[in-house]
Amino acid sequence: MSLTSAAGLVIFRYTNKVIQFLLLQTSYGQHHWTPPKGHVDPGESNWVTALRETKEEAGYSENDLEIYKDISYTLNYEVNQKPKCVIYWLAKLKKPEQNVTLSDEHQDYKWLPLQQAQELSGFDDMKLLLADFHEKAVKLV
Repeated sequence: MSLTSAAGLVIFRYTNKVIQFLLLQTSYGQHHWTPPKGHVDPGESNWVTALRETKEEAGYSENDLEIYKDISYTLNYEVNQKPKCVIYWLAKLKKPEQNVTLSDEHQDYKWLPLQQAQELSGFDDMKLLLADFHEKAVKLV
């Protein structure tokens, strides 16, 4: 069975002395909430995918973000009984007030502090990822 690979960025902003994570709500399926991410296209690296998907789904380019290439987290899980591997890198929005520009793949977005982001994500592995990235983000602000 072939592995589906995806990549994205977990974006945070620091505003009013609070770290908030960006979650996007899909406009398809179960309308779940995730950071910007997407499938790796043939011949594309995980890194290029993460940048492309973030631009497509949230409207943020590499210039809008401070991306921590040395801080990543990989999730492995199954979707429709097929293995999926998603790598995320941590990124800080340089201008906390900068608006999100959603694609048609998403119908809503929220900036949330850790606990609320974990609750909204709904998945245990994403909760652990967010906790890990929050711990690292605290040292970066």
